[in-house]
Amino acid sequence: MSKVLMKGNEAIAEAAVRAGCLNYFAYPITPQSEIGEYLAHRLPEAGGMFLQAESEIAVVYMLYGAAGCGARAFTSSSSPGISLMSEGISYLAGAQLPVVFVNIMRGGPGLGGILPSQADYFQAVKGAGHGDCRMLVLAPASVQEAADMTAEAFELADKYRNPVMVLGDGLIGQMMEPVSFKENKEIAMENKNAWATTGMAVRGGNTPNLVKSLHLDPAALNEHNLNLKAKYERMAREDTRWEIYNAEGDYQVLIVSFGTMSRVCRTAVEMLKAKGIETALLRPITLFPFPEEHIAAAADQACCKAVLSVEMNMGQMVEDVKRSVGRHKPVRWYGKCGGEVPTPEEVAGEVEKLIADTDIA
Repeated sequence: MSKVLMKGNEAIAEAAVRAGCLNYFAYPITPQSEIGEYLAHRLPEAGGMFLQAESEIAVVYMLYGAAGCGARAFTSSSSPGISLMSEGISYLAGAQLPVVFVNIMRGGPGLGGILPSQADYFQAVKGAGHGDCRMLVLAPASVQEAADMTAEAFELADKYRNPVMVLGDGLIGQMMEPVSFKENKEIAMENKNAWATTGMAVRGGNTPNLVKSLHLDPAALNEHNLNLKAKYERMAREDTRWEIYNAEGDYQVLIVSFGTMSRVCRTAVEMLKAKGIETALLRPITLFPFPEEHIAAAADQACCKAVLSVEMNMGQMVEDVKRSVGRHKPVRWYGKCGGEVPTPEEVAGEVEKLIADTDIA
């Protein structure tokens, strides 16, 4: 497949169209606004529609309506915009509607800044909506992965009838890299899903289908939540994804990092190797479900003295890393926020400090 040089935001937009998504609703916010700009001209060419809503709150309920009719739909936003959608995300999860969200993270809290951040980890994997609801969360580390994961997100959303989020950062959205796309996928989702409001013909009856998240009977609501829980457990069994690097030999420290920060850490691993210090890197590709068993196994190697979670935030994923490792090995965090990206030299320095720490020597 030939490659083309594209900005991350534009690659995400093109990947969604090629995945058969012709319904995009959004409200502009930096640093992901190019997704909407690109789709404003691309979707009409493909026979689709881009509707800019009056707010992010309006966006999420447009998604509810489109997905409820059985259509593929998605939106993109950045940190505060996703916050405004959180109520609707819970509704979508409760109604079991397949919708794709793209969050190109910016610094926070509040308005924060427009530079890259990974400070929406909690929001994405633990607090995307109220109630016992979860999203499957994919974390790309390159423009190519951002495009691939966007396309795959629609398949996963359909597989589980559940919202799926592609969680990138300002670097993913703004940097340019060569990217290739899979062949166009022509999908007419309308009227193909028996559960959708338009699915009467598929069901072979005239009884309208009500797509809802409301269950007033406590026993029915409890049963509904048990079914959702079973679905999230299935996600963990079938779609937990991770990548491990430089773990063949005896490594002293295991670095855990995701997204573009993991690329910085990979360079740090090579720098340390040149100095005779072996370090392994485990990159969670799905943040939910989290690869806790694989992190535990990598940390449990006799050669491993400690684990370092490196993030562009004030320490969020480190909580899940600690839960995965338990008390068997020390777990430390290193990171920066506000748009500053830790350098490979800084990460390597933190690893050397960790090795020199008398508590783990």
